[in-house]
Amino acid sequence: MEPSQKPQRRAADHEFEESLEQLEDILQENLTEDEEVTKLPTSSAKEAELSQDLTAIDLDAFEDAVADIEKYLDERTK
Repeated sequence: MEPSQKPQRRAADHEFEESLEQLEDILQENLTEDEEVTKLPTSSAKEAELSQDLTAIDLDAFEDAVADIEKYLDERTK
């Protein structure tokens, strides 16, 4: 490995680790939300819409994490 690649690899590794931590947080939140949903039955359409909105937000964060991982893997193969 060339010496000039080491800082880039460290930066990419750091970004990758952060993305994994974000992904883990998102998955933990989803597990918690799923447990709450099974405990409390939804009684209105408005609550169902709110649940769908939260899923969309989590999906956006998940997509960001995936993009970071793909970027890391692309840089790693260069």
